[in-house]
Amino acid sequence: MKALQHFKTVTHHKYLVMKGCFAVGLYWQGICHDLSKFSWTEFRVGAKYYQGNRSPNAAEREDIGYSTAWMHHKGRNKHHYEYWIDYSTRAFEGGMAPAPMPIRYVAEMFMDRIAASKTYRGSAYTDRDPLNYYLYGKERPIIHPDTKAILEKLLYMLAEKGEKETFAYVKKELLKKQ
Repeated sequence: MKALQHFKTVTHHKYLVMKGCFAVGLYWQGICHDLSKFSWTEFRVGAKYYQGNRSPNAAEREDIGYSTAWMHHKGRNKHHYEYWIDYSTRAFEGGMAPAPMPIRYVAEMFMDRIAASKTYRGSAYTDRDPLNYYLYGKERPIIHPDTKAILEKLLYMLAEKGEKETFAYVKKELLKKQ
């Protein structure tokens, strides 16, 4: 039963991202978004840890200390800023450093955040929820400053002006820059 519920949740989320991507002209990304969630590595974790109100990856992480599904997922999906983290070659930085994300993936990441909020918040969703989730996350992300600036602009715009105006900006202004 949990596997079916997880499938429904993933499919609903994927549909919402696809709808958002289509609205801004990212058709292929909308179709291909999160296909790795149907792989055995990710799906079995989702089914095992399904709760319905948050990501199963968080529950797996709490159970074993890390998430095998998340490690698999972030390495295959360019709309996650974690995909764009690499070792730094600059001596003054050292360690891991973020690379800037191409605009089309920032736009998909934005749609992903909206869809996740809609999926988990249900009828309680507001256009401020994706921003709140971002602002009140447990840790500050290791995200490139340029990517961060674009994402935050979109999240604040969504919270203040709504989906229609923000999606129009993404389609007519942001994606034209790439």
